[in-house]
Amino acid sequence: MTPKRSIDDVDVRGLRVLVRLDLNVPIDSDARITDDRRIRAALPTVRKLIDAGGRLILMSHLGRPTGDPQKDNRLSLRPVARRIGELLRKPVGCLEWGEEGAAKDEAGDAVGGEIRRVVGELRDGDCCLLENLRFINAETIKDKKAASDPDLRGRKDRFAAGLAELGDVYVNDAFGTCHRDNASMLTVPQRMADRPRAMGYLVAKELKFLGSAVADPKRPFVVVLGGAKVSDKVGAITALLAKCDVILIGGAMAYTFAAADGLDVGKSLVEPDRFDLARELRAKAGDKIRIPIDSIVASAIASDAATQVCEGSIPADMMGLDIGPKTIANYRDVLHTAGTIVWNGPMGVFETPPFDVGTVAIAKATAEATERGAVTIVGGGDSAAAVDAAGVADRVSHVSTGGGASLEFLEGKRFAAIDILDDAQPGG
Repeated sequence: MTPKRSIDDVDVRGLRVLVRLDLNVPIDSDARITDDRRIRAALPTVRKLIDAGGRLILMSHLGRPTGDPQKDNRLSLRPVARRIGELLRKPVGCLEWGEEGAAKDEAGDAVGGEIRRVVGELRDGDCCLLENLRFINAETIKDKKAASDPDLRGRKDRFAAGLAELGDVYVNDAFGTCHRDNASMLTVPQRMADRPRAMGYLVAKELKFLGSAVADPKRPFVVVLGGAKVSDKVGAITALLAKCDVILIGGAMAYTFAAADGLDVGKSLVEPDRFDLARELRAKAGDKIRIPIDSIVASAIASDAATQVCEGSIPADMMGLDIGPKTIANYRDVLHTAGTIVWNGPMGVFETPPFDVGTVAIAKATAEATERGAVTIVGGGDSAAAVDAAGVADRVSHVSTGGGASLEFLEGKRFAAIDILDDAQPGG
């Protein structure tokens, strides 16, 4: 990938800086942020631009709005604006979309006069946050659909034009959304071709770690993949087989592999339509793909459910919910010899103890590998939460903020949202 212009290479003093961030944080029913990791990850870029005298207009999405104003109120970015203000120790307002735009999705009216007024009054070092981008349907219109539908294309273009008019500089620091063609990620910087377009520190850090993991990994290169479905990870598995030395499989996806091998897996979650694919992957990989040799099983996903360790086939009334102690030991041995580790996805039903034991054990083994000199990259919400829960988040090389984006990058896919940014200048 061609090196891209950094915010260090743009003089933003006195300029309006439109900054796309990924502030998609969990918020409870009382409008309290339960994990501000993504907000804190964005702060180095925000602080740099503020200290350099920029006038910041931050923007992000949050969740998946339904279009029902009452239901979607819980997805407002107002709590996020308050948290950013607390961390920066300065007021950060949340700017509402224009009433007509919000009600009728007239995308060109969404960036209303009040937003333009507030942005026009910003002073050097000031900061504001636009309301949830996905409250405007035009944000998520896909390019393929827009290309064949003039009305959709017009709505997306009008919304992007309204956003683009707000900024003198565009900054992308939303790695978790870089694989999307959302208006704020791609159409806006396309419209700002006559103005500086740079990447923030977080995107630069993600590209550095993930890029080196793919291009020149320290060996042995071990990939740990978990989660529910083989179908979610098939692209990553296929792409990484040629690059890594071992792939350790956990989570419910392991039972699709086991069932494809002919084992009984009881009530475990499987994808029967992926059995042939699982067999093909195993045949292609040889001994590179390792699946659990034992599991923690129970009849239900509940903290008080009776559990047992099961090797081989699983009883018909039971389901596999975590990797077992022998698998933990085997996987730990592999991780302790690794030179590079990329981990995406939990080993079990992590959110319901006691089925978090395997995931936490992998988190600790990854941290221990880091201390032995391995480069360790953790991605995906549950995996990131696991290193936090295990108290080792600061003992791994990098915790990625982009689950799906990380996987697609590792697959070797190009991100148009990064390609559109200005190339770095020689000596810059």
